[in-house]
Amino acid sequence: MASARPRAKGYPGYSETHPRTEETASVARSLARTACATWGLSDEVTEAAALVMAELFSNAARHAWGPSVRLIVDRPADDCVYLAIVDRAPHRTPELGKPGDSDVSGRGLVLVDALSDRWGYDRLGPHLRPWGKRCWAELRANP
Repeated sequence: MASARPRAKGYPGYSETHPRTEETASVARSLARTACATWGLSDEVTEAAALVMAELFSNAARHAWGPSVRLIVDRPADDCVYLAIVDRAPHRTPELGKPGDSDVSGRGLVLVDALSDRWGYDRLGPHLRPWGKRCWAELRANP
């Protein structure tokens, strides 16, 4: 299910719920590309956003649990693109690693770190009993 959050001023935000399956990675990339194109952002920002979104999703697909995730693409300010994935694994938090040359995985957050201005996660729900988390990244937008 897709939804756009209209605002009196500024840019619309986009949010969709999809199955937590590997196939959703292409949907995550497409949502980021579509939003960036709608906002008139450069190809460089658009492709960086698509890659970051796919990497955030891949972490959720691999490490979270539950049947679905929420994809969020927003533009809270002229100079910022906000990307997020909400999953149901509040205690499986992302950690930036240093993969070796022969490692076949572990580079996703390295890419997120390199392409975004900042990134992190927030636990969602009551403090003592969180039900999920939001992993997010912010990229500098250049309209």
